[in-house]
Amino acid sequence: MTQRVFPQLRMTSWKRTRAFYVEGLGFAVDWEHRFEPGFPVFAQVTRDGLSLFLTEHSGDCDVGGAAYLVVDDVDALYREISARGIKPSELPGDTEWHAREMTVTDPDGNKLRFSTAASE
Repeated sequence: MTQRVFPQLRMTSWKRTRAFYVEGLGFAVDWEHRFEPGFPVFAQVTRDGLSLFLTEHSGDCDVGGAAYLVVDDVDALYREISARGIKPSELPGDTEWHAREMTVTDPDGNKLRFSTAASE
């Protein structure tokens, strides 16, 4: 099934945010848009079929948002991003709702909660 909901997160510096998501978290930039050179960026990034919109436009949303991303193996993701220098704000752990989750906070305070269903 094609993703039909795209979380949109506010950023204040495309250069810094792009480096965090691409070099740190392993997302790829699908596209970026500016109305004119020097104007704010609106971009889409994707990792493993999960896409996010990132926007510098102040009227789109506020910084400090959140997104919940279901991944195949949160522990493998933790090892991968840790090797790239990313330190999660919450390490992988088991939840009472039978998932393993970890939280990563981006440079603007947006929280990305990565989750994997726990094996029984």
